[in-house]
Amino acid sequence: MKPTASVGRMVHYVAFGTPGGEYEAGAHRAAVITEVVATNTEVVGLCVLNPTGLFFRHDVPFDEHARTPGTWHWPEYVP
Repeated sequence: MKPTASVGRMVHYVAFGTPGGEYEAGAHRAAVITEVVATNTEVVGLCVLNPTGLFFRHDVPFDEHARTPGTWHWPEYVP
């Protein structure tokens, strides 16, 4: 069964990285869903937990392959 995006769920955000290269593009960051776009439950708003602080983003698309910067996905299973 596929999980459903809802406010308060923990997900991963794929970072864009920083222009100076301090943080590389593609790094996975913990994030909390802050809103779900009513017309598409795979587009959400996030509060991203970065090493240097919080980052808020609207209209973040889902990427089931977890590779594209600027997208979110469900956390990988770690046994």
